[in-house]
Amino acid sequence: MVNDKIYDLEERTFKFAKACRKFVKSLNQTIGNVEDGKQLIRSSGSVGANYIEANEKLGDKDFYFRLKIARKEAKESGFWLRLL
Repeated sequence: MVNDKIYDLEERTFKFAKACRKFVKSLNQTIGNVEDGKQLIRSSGSVGANYIEANEKLGDKDFYFRLKIARKEAKESGFWLRLL
C-alpha cells in the first residue's frame, strides 16, 4: 500500500507559528500573558526554523539533531499554549 498523503511540514509549521501570533494578539494584556506569549512566539517560530534547517542537513546526524530540536520546540509550544 502506498501512502499518498503529502506532509508539507514547512508550510504547516509556518501556519502554526502564524496562528500562535494571532492567538497571542487576542489575549488580555496581563503581565503573565505578555511574558508567556513571548515564549510561545519564540518556540512556535523555532519549530519551523529548525525543520527548515534539518532539510538543509550536513549529514544524517545533523538532520536527526535538527528534527529533535524542532520536536522539543513543538513540545515547549504546547506547554505555553496550555499555560495561556
